[in-house]
Amino acid sequence: MKRKLLFFAAGAVLIFLYASANFAWLIWSYSSQYEDGPADIALVLGAAADGVAPSPVFEERLRHAVDLYLRNRVGRLLLTGGRGEGQALAESEVGRDWAVARGVPADAILIETQSRTTKENLTFAKALLEEQGVGKILVVSDPLHMQRAMWMARVLKLNAAPSPTQTSRYETLATQVPMLFREVWFSFVWFLRQQ
Repeated sequence: MKRKLLFFAAGAVLIFLYASANFAWLIWSYSSQYEDGPADIALVLGAAADGVAPSPVFEERLRHAVDLYLRNRVGRLLLTGGRGEGQALAESEVGRDWAVARGVPADAILIETQSRTTKENLTFAKALLEEQGVGKILVVSDPLHMQRAMWMARVLKLNAAPSPTQTSRYETLATQVPMLFREVWFSFVWFLRQQ
């Protein structure tokens, strides 16, 4: 009996490691997929705010989306992200102020203020996109976050293409490896919940 249990446990661990390695490869290889538009809107996934300033990760996403807008690659921006604990403004509100200060007209920015997760970012954004009659969107996030975000976008049947940031807080191996492990774990959990 013990031998069977050990054999089963070893098999389960090997399956988990194999699946994790596959997820890691998919996430890493997809991180270089990039579209520059044209598209109707750039959908920016939230990534925290510190008072009235975007977090370093969110700022790079905003920087990329503003660049797309200023180069006429997208017609509008849709910023996502709700209010963190103790925050006076939602992430998307902070992002809107940041983008307006860098030349994007306020009327070219839509915001979604309720989401707290990637899935909610996309789900709540979908309602706004449908209300506005938006066609193609560019999803803006970090390169290593892009595969999971695009899996979710496809499940939601969004007409989406990846447009990962070209600059990122996760540039060194010391920062990329933990981010990759995090994405593997969240992708694994998300995938299991789809079954």
